[in-house]
Amino acid sequence: MESEVKLASGALATLAVATAALVVLPYVQVRDIQAPEGLKPYTSAELRGRNSYIANGCVYCHSQQPRDKNFGPDAERGWGRATVPADYVYDKPHLLGSMRTGPDLMNIGVRQPSQDWHLGHLYQPRAYVPGSIMPSYPYLFEVKAQADAGEVQVKLPPGHSPEGQVVVATPEALDLVQYLQSLKRNYPVLPPEPEGAAQ
Repeated sequence: MESEVKLASGALATLAVATAALVVLPYVQVRDIQAPEGLKPYTSAELRGRNSYIANGCVYCHSQQPRDKNFGPDAERGWGRATVPADYVYDKPHLLGSMRTGPDLMNIGVRQPSQDWHLGHLYQPRAYVPGSIMPSYPYLFEVKAQADAGEVQVKLPPGHSPEGQVVVATPEALDLVQYLQSLKRNYPVLPPEPEGAAQ
């Protein structure tokens, strides 16, 4: 009976330490974080696009957390500055990701601001990145004889359009692209140094 009490006490103590280290302390550190001046809340279209990003499994192959230069060459890859907790104020749930089958997307809105590029890349990734293993998402588009008024026709590189037809983006594709374009964390996160401080 004595060994069972010791085992139960040890298990409870281990659980308490783990909870304090993994839940309580991180919460205390980030509970009062404010949104940086350059970060805007997502629009309703961007939120719908974010849901599509999750539903289509983009989070399984792309991270959203460029690392500090001391931990990896993300800045050298052109993925932008390392993220800070304030960059994620409006992200619920956070889509940090743990895999990098594809590039980090936190600053894809800075690297690729073009709606045409994103739409074409979603329709046929290998038309833009030869050898890409990203799947295409043809169900986010319609192939028709001609685009109707108000529809967004996808401008594909030569040789990638269906012959005699056009590719038209669905509202879901447009929302997803708006979300990707909103991933811009290029505002400063630290206050500027006072004049005369850097001497």
